[in-house]
Amino acid sequence: MYHRLLVIFCLILAGEAVFALPFHVPRFFRATVLEVFGFSNTDLGDVFAIYGITAMLAYFPGGIIADRFSPHRLLGVSLIATAAGGLYMATIPGLVGMSILFAYWGVTSILLFWAALIRSTREWGGEVLQGRAFGILDGGRGLVAAGLASIAVIIFKTAFDGELGPADPTARPAALVAVIYFYTAMTFAAGVVTWLLVPDMGRPPGAARSSPVSNIREVLRQDVVWIQALIVICAYCGYKGLDNYALYGVEVLGMNEVQAAKFTAASAYIRPIAAVAAGILADRFSAGRLMAGIFLVLCASYGYLGFTAPLPGANGLLFATIFISFAGVYALRGVYFALLQETRVPASMTGTAVGLISLVGYTPDVFFAAVGGRLLDNSPGLPGHQHYFMLLGAIMALGMVTIGILMHRTKQRRETGHPALGD
Repeated sequence: MYHRLLVIFCLILAGEAVFALPFHVPRFFRATVLEVFGFSNTDLGDVFAIYGITAMLAYFPGGIIADRFSPHRLLGVSLIATAAGGLYMATIPGLVGMSILFAYWGVTSILLFWAALIRSTREWGGEVLQGRAFGILDGGRGLVAAGLASIAVIIFKTAFDGELGPADPTARPAALVAVIYFYTAMTFAAGVVTWLLVPDMGRPPGAARSSPVSNIREVLRQDVVWIQALIVICAYCGYKGLDNYALYGVEVLGMNEVQAAKFTAASAYIRPIAAVAAGILADRFSAGRLMAGIFLVLCASYGYLGFTAPLPGANGLLFATIFISFAGVYALRGVYFALLQETRVPASMTGTAVGLISLVGYTPDVFFAAVGGRLLDNSPGLPGHQHYFMLLGAIMALGMVTIGILMHRTKQRRETGHPALGD
């Protein structure tokens, strides 16, 4: 029991630390990042798009690698390489330098990492605890993210005089650099811990008798895998949408930069509760049914935010809706890979299937920030944020339809006795 807990703890730590530098810093300190780096929303969106392109190219080969090699060394190398990029980010490079850095991170955080993490979690969960396994992984990652963000906010705030502004003109960049160094150190430490403590898992069952080519061919021809990829696209757009909340707090809700960072850091504590609860419910009722309900709730939440303007002293429902949207997004992330078990993808093909699903499903890394940045820049202030939420609402509606299609297709396959992939 102790050994199992140690393994999942290492996977949780690794799973969040590898994305801390490219995502936590811009998410929790977005307004400050724009100011210090001299970027517009469009510039930052384009930088994320470059990350998305290199990550997209890395997902599929990364899945093949994960089916062939033990995950712990793959995870350790990825984390240490990602941490090295933090040293360069702390120099506050220009747009070209940041673009190169995010392209580099797209490789280091995905190629040897992502499919290996999902494969390790699926093996940890076994046959009947897939929802709990992925819920614990994402919930634990949320707890790590919230804890690290809370510490980062304290580090950030020490450079400010009170809560309304910097003590001197150099305080804002100095505070941001301190935050970057903090996340760099944590990412490196996670790499060392993962290398030393995650055991050698060897090849998954069936891998010895399957070839990469046959796995690729089998996965590519399965419609349920492609449908899962579209579901991940919709869910991941919701997750990418969380990057906007700190800026929404500053530009629409009247917060200052410290308050906005505190707000988004505090909301991250919703993630472990939502993800673990979703995992338990998915094992009880099925991941598909649960996700259909969550997509419906998110569609309504984003619709409300898209058509509502803040009113002084009467924003209780608005804040409640924001927190509901956080919970829904985190719940989706907690269970969408549990669909692998429901659609009967064999363990020997986990990496390849995850590689294809991620290749397609995480394409929002390429387009969503760029599209969102342009929406915000083209209609500054409240209108731009409303357009942003309307877009998210439409995507959640598409997700609800798509999960319905997958549930129908899975039911058909079971009723007709369709074999599992590779049978």
